[in-house]
Amino acid sequence: MSEAIIANTPDKIEMFRLLALRGALKLELKGMHRRGRSIYSVIKSEFGFKGSKQRVLDQFEGYIRDRGGLR
Repeated sequence: MSEAIIANTPDKIEMFRLLALRGALKLELKGMHRRGRSIYSVIKSEFGFKGSKQRVLDQFEGYIRDRGGLR
C-alpha cells in the first residue's frame, strides 16, 4: 500500500497543480474534451510552449522534471 502525499507547502501545492495539468493534457491527447479553454491552450499560454499537443506535453514533462517532479 502506498503512503499518502500531503501537499502542505506552496512548492508542493504548485507541483501538484503541474502534475494535474499534465494528467489533463494526457487525457486531451486521448480525445477527452472539456468545456471552456483546453488544457493544451492553458499550458501553452502560461508556459510559452509551442507545437502540437504531443510536443507541448514533452516540453511540459521536461519542465516538471527540471523542477524535481518526475523521475
